[in-house]
Amino acid sequence: MKLVKRPLSLLTLVLAATAIGGGALYAQLEGADRGIAPIESATTLEVTGVEVDVTGKNAEEARYEGWKQAQAKGWKALWANTNKRPQSEAPQLSESVLNSMVSGIIIEQEQIGPKRYIARLGVLFDRARSGQLLGISGMVQRSHPMLVIPVMLTGSSVQTFESRNEWQRAWARFRTANSPIDYVRPTGAGVDPLLLNFHQTRRPGRGWWRMLIDAYGAADVIVPEVELKRSFPGGPAIGIFTARHGPDNRPLGRFRLRAGNSRSIPAMLAEGVRRLDIIYSNALAAGLLTADPALEIVQPEIIQEIEQETQRSLETAREDRNEARPSVSTAPLPSGPLPTGAATGFSIQVTTPTAESVGAAELSVSRVGGVTSALTTNVALGGTSTMRVTYAGNADALAAALRAQGWNVQVTGGNSLSISR
Repeated sequence: MKLVKRPLSLLTLVLAATAIGGGALYAQLEGADRGIAPIESATTLEVTGVEVDVTGKNAEEARYEGWKQAQAKGWKALWANTNKRPQSEAPQLSESVLNSMVSGIIIEQEQIGPKRYIARLGVLFDRARSGQLLGISGMVQRSHPMLVIPVMLTGSSVQTFESRNEWQRAWARFRTANSPIDYVRPTGAGVDPLLLNFHQTRRPGRGWWRMLIDAYGAADVIVPEVELKRSFPGGPAIGIFTARHGPDNRPLGRFRLRAGNSRSIPAMLAEGVRRLDIIYSNALAAGLLTADPALEIVQPEIIQEIEQETQRSLETAREDRNEARPSVSTAPLPSGPLPTGAATGFSIQVTTPTAESVGAAELSVSRVGGVTSALTTNVALGGTSTMRVTYAGNADALAAALRAQGWNVQVTGGNSLSISR
């Protein structure tokens, strides 16, 4: 589930297009079952491809034993990958400790017999509980928010969010906790198919891109692309994957993968997402994933006018207090100018125990001076949701403003913050 607020300008454009295009445009929006909500994985660490082959007195006991082995193997693999050392040096943990650290088991493939269990599993470790043993911090420092528009070319058709497809599903299921890229993944609901289509990815004009990126709470855009070539229906398929970046659709890397049959295509696409993430991560480390300055939305005139009006109000209030007029309230007013820096995108993790707390948090953050947009992009009821915030200032200034609103704030690195009541 994902909640996104659309700015009035985009809504006005969609309504205008509806009036011009008539029923054809309405048909594109209504009735279609499209889009898959992305998995929220900011609080977990994942290990995939853990192979187990065990026996037991019955199928249930064999499966339970297989999952126990997967936890132990997953922990060693995670420790070795994090510390760049052999798995044999990983600390030996008891079953109870592993149970407290593991937040879930992902079944990638399994075969269950009367007394045997063969499977390939994924293990999710709670970041907060396992981070201390791994020697890592609670949050991963990430890039600025990147809007993801997955493009799939198959046969004679090109798709993004027009209908549910396996490529968008693969990106929705990708767990981003271990990636330095801050992905903003739309679900395909509402007007997404009209705004985030294939032709938009080929438009270099910055004006429309600025509105789109601001509407989705991002600072830049990436276009992961796959061209799917099938030999014949149900037979082998080849996927040509391309990592593209920015409004100019600049390619960063390309590779090929092969699926033996149609049933193997989802697994091939999942592997393609993993490799594309590596390409984007390497590009970030090399300084190639910087945002185009032309995409920044800065309104210095408006900010200056607001600051001047605030100063005039403060001066008037001080004069009224000095005259001690009984009809004038003497309650203290906020002091100090509003932030005047360039608009910057921030990723904020916020605890949301109930559905009401999601809207309340978004409303509270949007009232902070200097915040131009506050959008909840990933919702996790009873857990931690993700909010994209555009703020005219740096992380320390935003943290101070949020604390003034009564939030407990932790700057977790870069443009990432964690808040709670």
